[in-house]
Amino acid sequence: MNSMNSMNSNRIARYQPQIYLLVSSIILILLLLLPIAFNINILSGLLLVSFILYFRFSPPAITRDKRHNYLVLIFLFVLFLFSAYKLTEYRIPAAYIPVTALAMYVTIFYNDLKLVFAFCVLASYHAGIIAGSSLYLSLIFLITAMATAILVFGLRKRSRILSAGCLSGIIQSLLYALAYPPASFSSLAPNFYSGIICAIVVAGTLPVLENLFGVVTNISLLELSDFNHPLLKKMILEAPGTYHHSLVVGNLAERAAESIGANSLLARIGAYYHDIGKLTHPEYFMENQRLLSKHAGLAPSMSKMIIMNHVKEGIELARKYRLKPAIIDFITQHHGNGLVYYFYRKALEEIEQDEKIYEEGFRYPGPRPTSKETAIVLLADSVEAASRVISEPKAAKIEEVVHKVINNKFIDGQLDDCELTLKDLEKIAQVFTHMLSGIYHGRIEYPEGNHHKQKGSRAAAFLPGQDKKLHPENL
Repeated sequence: MNSMNSMNSNRIARYQPQIYLLVSSIILILLLLLPIAFNINILSGLLLVSFILYFRFSPPAITRDKRHNYLVLIFLFVLFLFSAYKLTEYRIPAAYIPVTALAMYVTIFYNDLKLVFAFCVLASYHAGIIAGSSLYLSLIFLITAMATAILVFGLRKRSRILSAGCLSGIIQSLLYALAYPPASFSSLAPNFYSGIICAIVVAGTLPVLENLFGVVTNISLLELSDFNHPLLKKMILEAPGTYHHSLVVGNLAERAAESIGANSLLARIGAYYHDIGKLTHPEYFMENQRLLSKHAGLAPSMSKMIIMNHVKEGIELARKYRLKPAIIDFITQHHGNGLVYYFYRKALEEIEQDEKIYEEGFRYPGPRPTSKETAIVLLADSVEAASRVISEPKAAKIEEVVHKVINNKFIDGQLDDCELTLKDLEKIAQVFTHMLSGIYHGRIEYPEGNHHKQKGSRAAAFLPGQDKKLHPENL
């Protein structure tokens, strides 16, 4: 059965380029015919195809770590064209063409102003063509859509969608009044109402599209950050050590992501859920062990299976509680295909004469991190665990451990599939060192007993010129 599956997968991999080329050609032909279906000039179709090709061969515009879903973008644009065509067909004022709604969707879904700008240009052009080849309308739509995108960029509250809609309505009305003076109230009203209607539609349909396409937005991430989520509550009760570890990793990942311009909110929430697989057997993980280790009487091969299975069990829990694919990526990738080094070394020490121990058998299944955010969580997870066992947690020692862990992950190839640069890694190391020095700093040894302070008396005040001794009450 395994050989049959491998043969099938090899056959698929062999013909994958041809399949990809065929599907891409069909999509391009359909996009060329799309303007004809909506009775638009064929040049619009050529612009659309040029737009698709530009994003296909322009890495800065759509990068792999953003995980843009081309099908979602095509669906949104086709829906926009259909709505615009139907509005003009029923002689509804052109001001209601939902360019603003498209700008809101793309901004909220992808948080990429370059991508939003390209879609605003494309949508504004087609809206002007559909509305009677009006350059003025195209410019009005473009400026309004970009202003709206800036207003909802980094959105964290649904109420901000409605306020952005009101402001976009005001902007569109002012631009219309400047383009077509003197403008009457009856001509300005549709421009104002358009922004409000777009905001209401976007706010109402956003949860549906999120669940339909599996897209994760800042709003859905903030909902997952609620500590009343069943998985987080379960972790507090059954695996408190893992819960605390996840919080620290989340804080480290958030600050590190901020320092390099990655999605800090996604990194933090992904870190909260990256170890939920430990809920199945929490007592086998060091942070939850109270007395003797559960691995004391187990063979290294059995111990590494239990340790490595927390990834698989985490995926099952995530699917059971319907976590988004973007969060599941943190569960599958936070160890990459790294080595379970402790039990690998233990297995080598206990090896018998004719026995062979292969390193591949002690590696996680992977995959390696494919985005900046998952890579940051992998590094934060390892660094936090290593820093926790430092006997004398001084800043210099913590800095040494942080750089050692990051270098080991880099040399092991765990960062090969993400887009972190050496400059990014240096910034991440600085953030980790600064934060961990504050968390695991050394503490003063307090003297035993209360002989230094009499009951019922006030603490002695120091007069100018008196020497202050190092005392807990003076710190």
